[in-house]
Amino acid sequence: MFYILAIVLIVLFLASAIKILKEYERGVIFRLGRVIKTKGPGLIILIPVIDKMVKVSLRLVAMDVPAQDVITRDNVSVKVNAVVYFRVMDPTNATIEVENYLFATSQLAQTTLRSVCGQVELDELLAEREKINTQLQNILDKHTDPWGIKVTTVEVKHIDLPQEMQRAMAKQAEAERERRAKVINAEGEFQAATRLAEAAGIIQRYPEALQLRYLQTVREMSSESNSTTIFPLPIDLLSPFLKKT
Repeated sequence: MFYILAIVLIVLFLASAIKILKEYERGVIFRLGRVIKTKGPGLIILIPVIDKMVKVSLRLVAMDVPAQDVITRDNVSVKVNAVVYFRVMDPTNATIEVENYLFATSQLAQTTLRSVCGQVELDELLAEREKINTQLQNILDKHTDPWGIKVTTVEVKHIDLPQEMQRAMAKQAEAERERRAKVINAEGEFQAATRLAEAAGIIQRYPEALQLRYLQTVREMSSESNSTTIFPLPIDLLSPFLKKT
């Protein structure tokens, strides 16, 4: 009976003393409440009752930031959500400097998202998303650095606009397309008028060109159909004969 009890105690001692950490894990060791070192990965031996270990993952974390109600600088109410990518660089600081670094980073990301998006106008929020992402990343990385956390990327995922604003933007886009169409049409008319003016100048200098054009038009009309075509005879064609007469 004594041997069985001894074996059970040894097994319990080994179970509480031996820990195995994966490649992406680190263990912050507390001895009588004080941090002594960070160990891992691999086999870790602890002193039962005296040592306590807190596991910290070093893998990249993708945290979704819930949609936040934001009022832009030009007083437009929108909903914006984002995603934050970060990882723990210092397991000791992530354990002792903040109670729950995941919750703290999430709350900080939400407040920063509202603050940054509220300082820009709607057009800038829609058109310069890369600039806003960089600004969010710099602010979050600065505030989480004392916690031993590195924020690598922040991406604004979706901007939800009110229905009224969507209709107004659709009308604006339609008006812009109509304006471009009118500009292109006017440009085409201008180029055509310019070419006609140049052609009139050439005909004025060389009257024979008008007669050649007339004959070409008659030829085209005669080749298109077999019907009889009656056309006036320009007096310019007869002027050489009239002069001789």
